[in-house]
Amino acid sequence: MFDAPADRPLLISNATLVTPTGCVTGGVAVEGGTIAEIGPGITGGVDLDGQILIPGIVDLHTDHVETHIHPRSHVQWAFLPALMAHDAVVISGGTTTVFDSLSVGASMQRPERRTILGPLIDALEHGQRKGMFRAEHFLHMRCEVSDPATIALVDANVTRDIAHLISVMDHTPGDRQSPNIEKWFWHMIRDMEVSEAEGRERMAELLERSARFGPKVRSHVVSVAQRHDIPLMAHDDRTLAHVDQAQAEGVTISEFPTTIEAARRARGHGQTIVAGAPNYLRGGSQSGNVAVRELLAEGLVDVLASDYVPRSPLDAAFAIASDPALPYDLPQTVAMVTDAPARVAGLTDRGRIATGLRADLVAIRLVGQQPQVSAVWRAGRRVF
Repeated sequence: MFDAPADRPLLISNATLVTPTGCVTGGVAVEGGTIAEIGPGITGGVDLDGQILIPGIVDLHTDHVETHIHPRSHVQWAFLPALMAHDAVVISGGTTTVFDSLSVGASMQRPERRTILGPLIDALEHGQRKGMFRAEHFLHMRCEVSDPATIALVDANVTRDIAHLISVMDHTPGDRQSPNIEKWFWHMIRDMEVSEAEGRERMAELLERSARFGPKVRSHVVSVAQRHDIPLMAHDDRTLAHVDQAQAEGVTISEFPTTIEAARRARGHGQTIVAGAPNYLRGGSQSGNVAVRELLAEGLVDVLASDYVPRSPLDAAFAIASDPALPYDLPQTVAMVTDAPARVAGLTDRGRIATGLRADLVAIRLVGQQPQVSAVWRAGRRVF
């Protein structure tokens, strides 16, 4: 069972603690799942032999659930076992709080997203309630505005207790993430395994549907987020007009801006900027959009999310801190994957190694420059 704090005190000693003010040698005492004391005088318990101890990672966006739900293109796996497999991958990368980014509605790929959403969230809630997951899971509702079905799907699921984030996204080609329609088209029909003729027909239908329903669906999603006081994110803003529209709608988080101009505008509006950790680790965007390294160089990244590689926030935090071309140290980069996302999501009880906060902790052994997770505690209970 992973749903309750440890009922016995926990001591972690001889560690390199990554705290908000720097890296220090010492230990942590945990009582009732909460950090009770931090300091050099703590001995005994779990001796980390100098390993690095960071707060548990908070991941605001992962698409990784679908990798297990659809392990092959024409296979759909049972939801609860798929979620348990996803959870195991997440925790092994040091993430103790994960926002599963489930598609609400569909563009052209995977129309079954409409029908599986409710049962999939049911399974997620069941697993959480029964203590079957090692990480704590929340729901990030990625609302596809090109699909009229999104309205009913949002309304049916927004009141669930685990629904903590909403993003507006539009995967219609020709704008935002995919400005090059032809490039998008050939990639899409290859993935969908359909002919050019069928692909052209489906794309025309998507473009028409998006133009007809997009504004209404987006307006509805925005109003739902406002009514339920859920943080609202704008996904893949490309232009100044995109960012200004989001600002007018009450968006506070710019998620994966696709150009540096959009990121600069978001910063000017005071929006929190979320970037994809895989983009940095790969050396650029898989879609040809702005490189996260470029955003980091201008101080235009507040949060790093895994997007589609669950352990990428951990790897990116250590890689950026050791990148001589970038002005960040390890406490700053660790904060991008722990403290900053926790604050964005309103989770004020975690994200830092500090007294009074939840003991979500990750022990890391460095092998050369590669971080390896050796132990994970959630609320003082060892889960990995």
